[in-house]
Amino acid sequence: MPSTNYDIAILGAGPVGCVLALSLARHAPDPSRIALMGPAPAQRAAGQSIDPRAIAINHGSRQFLQQLGAWPGHSADISTVHVSQAGHLGRTLIDHTELHVPRLGSVVAYDELLESLHTALAQSGITRILQRPSRPQPGQPVILKTADDTHHSTRLALISDGSRPQGLHRDYQQHAILTTVRASQAIPGRAFERFTQTGPLALLPHPAGQGLYSVVWCVRPAQATALSGMDNTTFDTRLQQAFGTRLGTLHRLTPVNTFPLALHAGPSLQGEGVVAVGNAAQTLHPVAGQGLNLGLRDVAQLSHVLQPWLVQPAQALQPLLQQYARQRKIDRTVTLAITDTLPRIFASRYALPRHLAGLGLVLLDLIPGLRQPLAHHLLQGQRQ
Repeated sequence: MPSTNYDIAILGAGPVGCVLALSLARHAPDPSRIALMGPAPAQRAAGQSIDPRAIAINHGSRQFLQQLGAWPGHSADISTVHVSQAGHLGRTLIDHTELHVPRLGSVVAYDELLESLHTALAQSGITRILQRPSRPQPGQPVILKTADDTHHSTRLALISDGSRPQGLHRDYQQHAILTTVRASQAIPGRAFERFTQTGPLALLPHPAGQGLYSVVWCVRPAQATALSGMDNTTFDTRLQQAFGTRLGTLHRLTPVNTFPLALHAGPSLQGEGVVAVGNAAQTLHPVAGQGLNLGLRDVAQLSHVLQPWLVQPAQALQPLLQQYARQRKIDRTVTLAITDTLPRIFASRYALPRHLAGLGLVLLDLIPGLRQPLAHHLLQGQRQ
């Protein structure tokens, strides 16, 4: 039976797993001792998309990706975010100048992000295993098995995707509708988050061209089914009714894709020598676009904690992992609370919570001292 041995095995080759491999490789004396395990991404033809998502990357995450040499060639900057509530008083505007940054964030195509990460990985020296391994067996060493019956042993297994977190769970009874639209009166650099009674509706500047917006529209499952089957004209009318006329008329350009929404969160430490990060530690509601950004903050913190161990692997590992879990607790807790509470309050069937939420938007708009801490957390989170 063939076997291999590594210092670190990363389970999952999505964006978080790729960034984790790149970040750790910068500090490893021998990057080949790091294995990134997961199927190769599907190859897309020129001008075609495999994954329809456009991803909002906040300013802190963009800086991190640029440091790793993995920033995609195309992006659309977000300089302001307009937050409002349909049918109720209250709105607020968050601007990059009050936070003293060149932009609040950027929007990139998921496919292009993954391609840029894989280009950087090809130059990193890490070992690539194009198979999804079995669930790791904690211990020293951690044991993994791939479909070709190879046993892999590693001192540290890092799960980044492909495993649902076990612990906290909430089904939002919402589906996210994803599509791309063209606006007749686009506002360069402005993103929108509009809360409706069915869920939040976000329009983000799209990297594919001026006047294009990526739509993330959270609605009830039955409504998602109905919207998915509509022709462009009918869909445009429904979207316009939900969003309003701030961008003029909206015209759908791409097919609708839908995803069910739920919260799953579990412990970072999964047993001796096993750590969960990113989607394997938490999957969030898409409101405020925090899912990938929180995962990248996991990566930044874990890489920082592991730096001395990478150089001197003879030292005890588990105390460092426990330190990582403690350091991530506040950021994870606050971000989960924000993304879990906002969509439920604004979509409440009771009028009082929605009115209070509208009052909250007014106060955020009038009092920078309230707005800036929230904006700073969504922009940067807690990171080393």
